[in-house]
Amino acid sequence: MREELKQYDAVIAGYICVDLVPDLTGSGASTNVSDFFKPGKLIEIGGLSYTLGGVVANTGIAMKKFNREVYLNGLIGEDFIGGIARESLNKNNLAGGISTTTEAGTAFGLVIAPPGIDRIFLESPGCSRIFGMEHIHFDKVARSRIFHFGYPPLLRNFYLDNGERLCKLFASVQRMNVVTSLDFSLPDPESESGKVDWPAIMRRLLPFVDIFVPSVEEVLQIMAPDRYAEIKSVSDGMDMIDLVPPAVIREIGKAIIGQGVKILLIKAGHRGAYLMTGDISSINRKKGFALSPEQWNDRNCWHPACEVDLARVKHASGSGDAAAAAFLCAILDNESPERALQYAIIAGRNNLYCHDMYDDLGDWAEMTEEIKDAVNIIVKEQKQIYE
Repeated sequence: MREELKQYDAVIAGYICVDLVPDLTGSGASTNVSDFFKPGKLIEIGGLSYTLGGVVANTGIAMKKFNREVYLNGLIGEDFIGGIARESLNKNNLAGGISTTTEAGTAFGLVIAPPGIDRIFLESPGCSRIFGMEHIHFDKVARSRIFHFGYPPLLRNFYLDNGERLCKLFASVQRMNVVTSLDFSLPDPESESGKVDWPAIMRRLLPFVDIFVPSVEEVLQIMAPDRYAEIKSVSDGMDMIDLVPPAVIREIGKAIIGQGVKILLIKAGHRGAYLMTGDISSINRKKGFALSPEQWNDRNCWHPACEVDLARVKHASGSGDAAAAAFLCAILDNESPERALQYAIIAGRNNLYCHDMYDDLGDWAEMTEEIKDAVNIIVKEQKQIYE
């Protein structure tokens, strides 16, 4: 049925990179980053792997693995790292919408992901700093059901001039009768993007965003930077996710919905995910969507994370993107909010067990079976913790 409606289920555009991931699985689990990284300490690694990274690759590959028709839209350089990216994209038949430039090298990230600790990224945005409106394939976007875009803090052309191009992009896509979806990355406070007035940009942008899927840290920093700085100042090396009160997340979520977002999913790592919605009728007016207003309108709920087998964890890189991919796929299938959350939680957890997302991540049918096995436990735990 999807094929009759639109050529693509989703166009995923924006930041793409190659992630270089040291194997730290033999280092033992830790709960505090300051205990793991100490001056003068030698940390032996099991090797260095590389995978495609960034929202374009992670969310795009996951959605393809979940049996969706996707079109990836990004920019890489004609350098050695770009060759790695091109080879991986060709292997998965996803290179068609990826442009190449000689003006800058391919973006890459060094992903420090010790077992038991959230990831630390050393990121070189490379040619993504010159990725602009001219690189967006609007003809493909018009033939898609969802346009998913990320990560603005690493896309210089889209945060300059108070986010003028970013707002113009989302407004243009909305006029195409395509559902708009936005993901974020954490701005580096010391970088150019970290000094941007993100709350002002978001006030202009969010009226054109249908679905927003940030992490807890991201949404705090871009919507309430003073609150983010306050919590960060007392974190003392602890994971910020554990320090953000649910009431603060609900307060920020309410502000985001009030600014025009219809569906908000805030990813909270090992704490699970938070869903808040407004009136989804404008999404249903777009071709191919029939979400139940009774189920989706004006929702406000938490969902805990699944239990993780730490012995199977490879790294956490891309888990948030995999969760977002599953969440979007469930919306494409007009699933209930509860079901969409379950798919997101399962996909995020399963990605922890993957060396390579495309090779190792289970498909949609496998996740559906997992949900059938786990749903009663998950729902019971949700009621015990949050109600």
